[in-house]
Amino acid sequence: MTRRSDKPALRSSKPLSQEIDRDGNADLWAQFRGLTAARIGLARSGASLATGPLLDLRLAHARARDAVHAPLNEHELLAKLASLDVPTCVVSSAVKDRAQYLMRPDLGRALAGPDAASLASKVQPSHDVVFVITEGLSAQALAHAKPLLTEVLPALARDGWHIAPLIVVRLGRVAVGDAVAMALNADIAVVLIGERPGLSAPDSMGAYLTWRPRAQTTDAERNCISNIRPEGIGYADAAFKLLHLLRSMRTQQMSGVALKDTTDRLSIGPEPEEG
Repeated sequence: MTRRSDKPALRSSKPLSQEIDRDGNADLWAQFRGLTAARIGLARSGASLATGPLLDLRLAHARARDAVHAPLNEHELLAKLASLDVPTCVVSSAVKDRAQYLMRPDLGRALAGPDAASLASKVQPSHDVVFVITEGLSAQALAHAKPLLTEVLPALARDGWHIAPLIVVRLGRVAVGDAVAMALNADIAVVLIGERPGLSAPDSMGAYLTWRPRAQTTDAERNCISNIRPEGIGYADAAFKLLHLLRSMRTQQMSGVALKDTTDRLSIGPEPEEG
């Protein structure tokens, strides 16, 4: 596939001579704030943050907390996934509710008994890959699932991959993808999950890839693409990395620390010839 940049342009900063702080001095940090979402060069009042930056920090913290507790709009998610023209199935983890999900990570790694049996009854001879979609710690992050899959699924179909139905898991953790892959007899599990919200990103999505997962699979046997969102790793770049890792897993039959992500080197391209 052809890579393209879908990241928003960084906001341009004014020349230093035009950035003046409240004391009439040039703001030397102004030109750098347009290059990062990090909070740098914050105004202070004595030993404390000034009122403006302090309120901004508290707002970001409130948004992060809200993202952790917000429920998934399952109807909206399924409506978006329907346009991908791939069968979709909804199952539940062993968790009863959101409160238990936050207190018992182990239950989020397992499928509810009836749903595990239901998936097992749908087994085909084999699938090359299954995509598992779950809200994790940020339901709003799943807004990025459909744009990413829009780029990935057609490329895999052109390559002749046998793709399992999309599996939406209510209140799942990363390792729930292992149970889904084993139930559907899939070689690779790709879990798209809402990541723990940060103070600059309450809607970051991660993709965790595992070759032939099993009950004893550890995190060292997974590959991860983190911070998938327009302000982080854009959809085109994330799709490029995801496809490269999937093809590498299939060829080398491994994942995790043994499989290196070489997409940065691929994106640089060959050295230009000297004229």
